[in-house]
Amino acid sequence: MNGQSISRLLKQSLFIAGFSWLLLSSTVTQAESPVVRVMSYNLWHGGDAGKQPLEQTAKVIREARADLVGLQETRGYATGGQPRPDRAKEIAQILGWNYFDQGGGTAILSRYPIGKASPGKWGVEIEHPSGTKLYLFNAHLMYIPYQPYQLLNIPYGDYPFIKTEQEAIDFAKKARGEQVERLIADIKATVPADATVFVTGDFNEPSHWDWTAAAQKAGRCPIAVKWPSTSMMAETGFIDTYREAHPDPVTAPGITWTPLTKITDPKDRHDRIDFVLMRQGGGKVLSSQVLGESKEAADVVVIPYPSDHRSVVSAVELTGK
Repeated sequence: MNGQSISRLLKQSLFIAGFSWLLLSSTVTQAESPVVRVMSYNLWHGGDAGKQPLEQTAKVIREARADLVGLQETRGYATGGQPRPDRAKEIAQILGWNYFDQGGGTAILSRYPIGKASPGKWGVEIEHPSGTKLYLFNAHLMYIPYQPYQLLNIPYGDYPFIKTEQEAIDFAKKARGEQVERLIADIKATVPADATVFVTGDFNEPSHWDWTAAAQKAGRCPIAVKWPSTSMMAETGFIDTYREAHPDPVTAPGITWTPLTKITDPKDRHDRIDFVLMRQGGGKVLSSQVLGESKEAADVVVIPYPSDHRSVVSAVELTGK
């Protein structure tokens, strides 16, 4: 082999080695990319009410490509005099994920290790592979009285019909105000000021980011209402990741309640009541999607869809410590 051949071979080897290093570097960067996908999902009595195999409920989480999930209505139906089964635990086993039972039919699932819980068990600490410490809190707020039904004269429990914004706010505060106060207190007692914290939940109450004067004018809601639960979270420094990704509630309503009835059904009111909130400064919202039963109603379609709530998943590039 002459000098020219050796030189050529050396250059080829260096090129291959350099390319391999770049490929490896790119793979590591992607693996450690500080992005997390956070999901809120009401299972509908543990998924039992939808009469689908539990694998179908787990499939929704897979299709969401979620990393962290706040679950509501985690208990299935009791049979044979046994306690109601914990479907969240079973789903965690199906996925091979970590699991924390909050009690009260709520739970947190995580692709990543789960650390200590907050004093009130509203949330947990999570270590993201990037090294960023995250906190996920999860809530299922009181379902009754339900003010949109009260405003639209739809019977639901023994509660009066109402007409005004103030009446809606007063009833909402009586139903859920104390729960939201306890949630916020638990966050403040647990989370450092500069940490990234998410709140997922079925709030059983619409958002003040949705029931605006513009939405009322467009026929999206009967009146404008500054709903107290989301307002209290906003006053505490939280943003709505879905509304960050889709600012206009008129063109992007993001309806999660409910896939069971038609949007024209006069005996129902369709709304966005399932949220992924994030404390401001915790990250950059890259996207937010609704999962459900059809392409007309959802960004990600799973058929058959096993719940009476569409779920929501948001991708966030982390910037917190």
